[in-house]
Amino acid sequence: MRDHLVGNLSGQVLEIGAGTGANLAHYREAERVVVAEPDPAMRQRLRRRKREASVPVEISSACGEELPYPDASFDAVVSTLVLCSVDDLNRTLAEVRRVLRLTGTFVFCEHVRDTGMRGRIQDLLTPLWRRIGAGCRPNRRTQAAIEQADLVVHHIETIAPHPNLPFTVPIIHGVAMPVDHQH
Repeated sequence: MRDHLVGNLSGQVLEIGAGTGANLAHYREAERVVVAEPDPAMRQRLRRRKREASVPVEISSACGEELPYPDASFDAVVSTLVLCSVDDLNRTLAEVRRVLRLTGTFVFCEHVRDTGMRGRIQDLLTPLWRRIGAGCRPNRRTQAAIEQADLVVHHIETIAPHPNLPFTVPIIHGVAMPVDHQH
């Protein structure tokens, strides 16, 4: 799935919350990839995995809520399993939109709040899981937040991969573009 999400991204790419660098080996077409990761331990792991990349990679300590890049400076922004743990989802998505070029794409893969009983269970488990799961909030309504950030979802799929914790599914992955993007 990672190869499908990021393998064909080209130009200047920003990945927020890059974690351990699981996506690095999958970038093939990018001119440059900036991986932003505020956690020092994760950045150390990123440095070790950087050699797996076949494209130029820069490691940044930036967090999603405060991206130190000029407006419209990236052709693509990537988030994989990170929006659940940012402190301020709306501010992070506003920053994603700000640094994304008008013709750019926001590529995401995130677990989200389910509906019905599973969603209510996610709501109940979130306070505990947030403490033990590195700030993860499994009950985030991420798709709605993406759409409220002046991004239009053009393609989305919902999956429930196995193995997975029952309260961290479903997972959505897809592509969004700025509202005023012209085709």
